[in-house]
Amino acid sequence: MSDATPMRDKPWLFRTYAGHSTAKASNALYRNNLSKGQTGLSVAFDLPTQTGYDSDHKLARGEVGKVGVPVAHLGDMRMLFDQIPLEQMNTSMTINATAPWLLALYIAVAEEQGADVSKLNGTVQNDLIKEYLSRGTYICPPEPSLRMITDVAAYTREYLPKWNPMNVCSYHLQEAGATPEQELAFALATACAVLDDLKTKVPTEHFPQMVGRISFFVNAGIRFVTELCKMRAFVDLWDEICRDRYGIDDPKYRRFRYGVQVNSLGLTEQQPENNVYRILIEALAVTLSKKARCRALQLPAWNEALGLPRPWDQQWSLRLQQVLAYETDLLEFDDLFDNNPAIERKVAELMEGAREELARIDEMGGAVKSIEYMKSRLVEANAERITGIESGETVVVGVNKFTTTEPSPLTTGDGAIMMADPQAEADQIARLQAWRAARDEAAVKAALADLREAARLGSNVMPASIAAAKAGATTGEWGETVRTAFGQYRAPTGVSRAPSNRTEGLEPVREAVDTLSAKLGRRLKFVVGKPGLDGHSNGAEQIAARARDCGMDIHYEGIRLTPSEIVNAVREEQAHVVGLSILSGSHMPLMEELMHLMQAEGLGDVPVIVGGIIPDDDAVRLRAMGVAQVYTPKDFQLNTIMMDIVALVDREPIAAE
Repeated sequence: MSDATPMRDKPWLFRTYAGHSTAKASNALYRNNLSKGQTGLSVAFDLPTQTGYDSDHKLARGEVGKVGVPVAHLGDMRMLFDQIPLEQMNTSMTINATAPWLLALYIAVAEEQGADVSKLNGTVQNDLIKEYLSRGTYICPPEPSLRMITDVAAYTREYLPKWNPMNVCSYHLQEAGATPEQELAFALATACAVLDDLKTKVPTEHFPQMVGRISFFVNAGIRFVTELCKMRAFVDLWDEICRDRYGIDDPKYRRFRYGVQVNSLGLTEQQPENNVYRILIEALAVTLSKKARCRALQLPAWNEALGLPRPWDQQWSLRLQQVLAYETDLLEFDDLFDNNPAIERKVAELMEGAREELARIDEMGGAVKSIEYMKSRLVEANAERITGIESGETVVVGVNKFTTTEPSPLTTGDGAIMMADPQAEADQIARLQAWRAARDEAAVKAALADLREAARLGSNVMPASIAAAKAGATTGEWGETVRTAFGQYRAPTGVSRAPSNRTEGLEPVREAVDTLSAKLGRRLKFVVGKPGLDGHSNGAEQIAARARDCGMDIHYEGIRLTPSEIVNAVREEQAHVVGLSILSGSHMPLMEELMHLMQAEGLGDVPVIVGGIIPDDDAVRLRAMGVAQVYTPKDFQLNTIMMDIVALVDREPIAAE
């Protein structure tokens, strides 16, 4: 019997997705995580940074430092990576619309550190199509956005040969309701759109290498076997596309390289300790199969449905990865699933469904031309997913089955959830204003003029962006320059005004809506809005779609509205009720402003309901300021919410109608 130790594969990169409050606080968190054995950085940016606004812009109010770190200029980027040698790091930056700008700042800081820029190693996500479909942090229309994606890719080919210039992100597609077949097809269609454009920007002999540098970022959900098969299908379909569509002969350039964050949306507010098991099972789906093993993995914390995770919560997720990689024998074996008939059947089925969807998108002219189609498909698929949970057909433990529970000691006591520093926004704005006051204004104006000219002429925007970063320009100034050059855009909502055919089980609600509408003398009017910069629109879309199917007259314009724009819609539409969705943690300042405006406009009698990740203490404060109802992820029965809306409006005096 041999005592020889089997050869072990190298483990994937261990990452923790992190960033909050300020660059200084995030820097301390990164250095702490690296000291615990984390092997790569994964930077989360706040919503103003993601959408090209400065921290003191009116749309940024309440959003600064909430879902990531604010980076408004070179000084912030310098502070973010203080004492972290960028030449030795593998850094993933989850940034899309402002990817050229954040990469420009990163390059500028690396040069200040004395790094050899050609040795920089990492990834910018730089995927705009999923932003139009699911996440909402876009700036410009699709065509110029695609152009900036491939500008980054072409620039990195020449100057940052180890950098992944584009990370096709299907993560948010699954969170928006995508079936596995849709996730496969929509992500691969996005990659094809990028490669088709990139072909015109790089020398023919270098194109295969650029195909090899396209990476993916996926979501692993709880349906463990299906997710494992989805990843094997991704590997085979990408190989097929690279070979047949792009003529890539070298197998190493056809390799499907991907990172993962497992499904945050599936984490439950109810019995949150169960989320630890969910995270483990989802991690297994992307690590067990050697053929389809991820290259990097980041795991959410067990309590993310409750609020901001603490450093200890993040450490727990990191330790899960380390136990899996170092204590088990997983990395000592060949693929465990090759020639497994059940796996092969499922993979073939997923590939067939994805090919059909890809063919449909190709017939429409590709991913950029079919954004509206893909968005409507996601909204419909998400509605079916939610209906399954409501009916109990899809079991979610602790939510719609096995709901009896003991109190959790993990969620009690002071400090159970980390709160964002209330002074962080003021601190960030003060430093931003000091930065503006100290810089060479003429140099900034000249650099931004050069950027505007590069955009107008069709030149690569990266050199001018790097020059603007070094001159001291801000994120908002870069964003405003490209908005001026390329125009703004409002993505389709995916919610049609026509009711769907999903009316089973809605009869009591429809009857109540009809009765109340007759009493009102017109259809019950429901304005749904998303104030602030939060682009997670799934909840708002599903509320709007269900209200429509229940017979209400809905008004839903989509994301990124100011409180004053929402109040204008309430007045112009003569709304009977207002529903707002805020998932970024900015609910308190946004609702204070909105409720003040409602009173000032004489609309204080219109009931306002709010949904989001809202701690109990904040819910009490919202009700005290006049909010009629507060809903959180535990309120998954949409029909109950619909009946609440009917009851709220029915309580109001109707004589004024």
